[in-house]
Amino acid sequence: MSSVLLVVNAGSSSLKFAVYEADARLARLGGGQVERIGRGPRLRAVRPGETTRLLPLPADAGQAGALDAMLRWFDAEFAGRPLAMVGHRVVHGGMAYTAPVRVDDTVLTELEALDPIVPLHQPYNLAAIRRLRERAPHVPQLACFDTAFHAHWPDVARRFALPRALHDAGVRRYGFHGLSYDYLAGETRRREPKARRLVIAHLGSGASVCAVDDGRSRDCSLGFTALDGLPMGTRCGPLDPGVAFHLLRGDAATPASVEKMLYHDSGLLGVSGISADMRELLGSEAPEAREAVDLFAYHCTRQIAAMAAALGGIDALVFSGGIGENAAAVRERICAPLGFLAITLDAAANARNAERIGGGRVPVLVLPTDEEVVIARACRDALAPV
Repeated sequence: MSSVLLVVNAGSSSLKFAVYEADARLARLGGGQVERIGRGPRLRAVRPGETTRLLPLPADAGQAGALDAMLRWFDAEFAGRPLAMVGHRVVHGGMAYTAPVRVDDTVLTELEALDPIVPLHQPYNLAAIRRLRERAPHVPQLACFDTAFHAHWPDVARRFALPRALHDAGVRRYGFHGLSYDYLAGETRRREPKARRLVIAHLGSGASVCAVDDGRSRDCSLGFTALDGLPMGTRCGPLDPGVAFHLLRGDAATPASVEKMLYHDSGLLGVSGISADMRELLGSEAPEAREAVDLFAYHCTRQIAAMAAALGGIDALVFSGGIGENAAAVRERICAPLGFLAITLDAAANARNAERIGGGRVPVLVLPTDEEVVIARACRDALAPV
């Protein structure tokens, strides 16, 4: 029987997966996710043309349990189909890895050194690789990096104004969400072939804005870590470094406690005191909720304008992610001040979350992203004969 590819996107509280034919067409054969890992998780999986299957897991099942449940589903659904490769989303490739790479012990060790830079993502990405290497030691595994799409920035976008030795040691801006931006840039080009200068807003619980010029990233609101750029669900977004020094001077403050606050207790949750979920905030009448939404929209507007400046103009604006695709009120607030860039919205199209919501000269699109197929393409290319 023909072989298949398995794509894994492992996080701290969720696990997404997809299965593809290992051929040029990359037909998607099934997939799903495990949500609420460690808090009563369940596996939701579906194959094309079939009803969704819901499989409960033990209430305390961690990531290893989620991965094992995924593999049991895979073994049951694709019995007899050889597994040609497993592709993984890995958030940070550092300076060394700017393209997909087959994982071995050396690669794993080098990637583990980046865990402190992206603590919400990297450890879980790599734990999934280790677990699957144990369960399927003869199946090659491919790491695909969010940072790789941003590998060709100009120096002015890459560098902090710090001593040169720190830049040379890796203290530099990397950018993230690259797999999503890679996909969205291609989809936008299919729909708007004349649009060269794209500003893409990936807005979800993690959020960023990217400048894309002729298919290549030129800048991103995320930099050295996944904290920068925009306020997010629980992450602070842009912050004067002096604030961290001020907090660390507090009697009970430690680097660990400040890091926890910036990653887990800030953003929409910290400002509102209510929730990190944009849907709850939009449905709330509390002034603190309105303030959190307004702050998020303000920073998105500012970043979109900044990315347009980095590109010398804008030919299309793209929204994606849970907020970007579904929160019409947030898109409206973001775009209202952008008329100077010839960006306006068609109110009716925006309200129904249509694919095309622009009402002015610059197209404004709402597109779902697909990081998994980008990883599947990388696996297909890695398996192709030289």
